[in-house]
Amino acid sequence: MSAHSGSKAVVAALLANLGIALIKFIAFLLTGSSSMLAESVHSLADSGNQGLLLLGGRQSRRQATAEHPFGYGRERYIYAFIVAIVLFSVGGLFALYEGYHKLQHPEPIESWKWVPIVVLVSAILMESFSFRTAIVEANHVRGSQSWVSFIRRAKAPELPVVLLEDFAALVGLVLALVGVSLTLLTDDGVWDGIGTVCIGVLLVCIAVVLAIETKSLLLGEGADRDTVRLLEAALMADPAVGRVVHMRTLHLGPDELLVAAKVAVTSDDTAAEVVRAIDAAEARIREAVPIARVIYLEPDLWSAERAAEATTGPPSGVTRGSRENSGPGSR
Repeated sequence: MSAHSGSKAVVAALLANLGIALIKFIAFLLTGSSSMLAESVHSLADSGNQGLLLLGGRQSRRQATAEHPFGYGRERYIYAFIVAIVLFSVGGLFALYEGYHKLQHPEPIESWKWVPIVVLVSAILMESFSFRTAIVEANHVRGSQSWVSFIRRAKAPELPVVLLEDFAALVGLVLALVGVSLTLLTDDGVWDGIGTVCIGVLLVCIAVVLAIETKSLLLGEGADRDTVRLLEAALMADPAVGRVVHMRTLHLGPDELLVAAKVAVTSDDTAAEVVRAIDAAEARIREAVPIARVIYLEPDLWSAERAAEATTGPPSGVTRGSRENSGPGSR
């Protein structure tokens, strides 16, 4: 995913949420609706989250240092994880608390009764614009994947985070609209409290999903199957590389991949020939997979004994062959 696609969706979401938070909070001040308060806090938290995502993107572009020789690409994952925490605590837990309080002391909406409806309908329109922008940008990189697969497998966190946040915001607005409407129709503030609790449960669920997916990125994920196949093909394109003994990949960031592989050469090759073969293999990898920024290739002699080991299977706990790293490569 390009950083431009993610940033465009994040900026659209930020602008929409700032405007929505303002009008929701004004509606709360006029009506005292707990759904309006929960939704205004939710939108304010989302605005802060988008700010965190933009900050993480900026921080990740810093140059590598002696202390961090592989750069700062994972900062984007760290800030995305913080977003999940903020959404869980500031958004979800606050809404649950406010909804519980409202259920204990229900109060009807007695003044400015039309304001919440107008505000919520306006917010739905603005949030729909943000959600549409995120969908359009995601479709540029999603390919044939389902939405669930895209959110689970994306290595760049910005679009999945914005998609889930906007989805939660739209569903939350509908819940708030239902709760407020029933409160106005029945003059019973319990419906407002129920709507607020539903919003809280929704936000907590979305936050947990985000935390699980981002944790996997923080732990370190390898390349996906298609990328592994490209790497293998690039390595094996020259007969000088007899086979890929084993390979490991690791995302140092969404757009940076570390590739470490042991490749087999014959005992007849001179040191100079091995060096040329390794250099050529690195060049082919960078051409086939441009995000492969850090490459370590180790030559190894492929003896008859090792060939027999590959045929009969490795000892317990040892994996041979490049397919060891061709698993899902994602959550």
